[in-house]
Amino acid sequence: MPLISRLLPEDHDAWEALFRAYCEFYGFAMEQAGFDRLWAELMRDERMHAFGARKGGALVGIVHFLPHANTWGRDVCYLEDLFTHQDARGQGIARALIAAVTDWAREADCGRVYWMTHDSNTTARRLYDQVAANKGFIRYQIEL
Repeated sequence: MPLISRLLPEDHDAWEALFRAYCEFYGFAMEQAGFDRLWAELMRDERMHAFGARKGGALVGIVHFLPHANTWGRDVCYLEDLFTHQDARGQGIARALIAAVTDWAREADCGRVYWMTHDSNTTARRLYDQVAANKGFIRYQIEL
């Protein structure tokens, strides 16, 4: 079973490598300033939060999440990014990270945890269909 904990300052390089791989998976190019800004935000642990999964002392998975207000009730928790190193997949890492976020959200009195993935991400969707309900919403966005 992986060890799940908050990211620590000494996790920076391993975190950045994992997050770069995540961005590459989704075809998103980010400037170094974006990685630096996000890391600083995660280290403040106020608006955005992160956990890491470790196996054998190595960081093998990451999750970023944030709570926000909800017009229909209690605050909710958005699980924004979830990524596991390809060599650690199929070992319960992503499931453990989702469970850790769910526990955090429950303690923060959130009403739910939710996330999105691309419909072509069939590998991740097999897990997501086991641990959560797909409510059928389609996302629209306007780039600014």
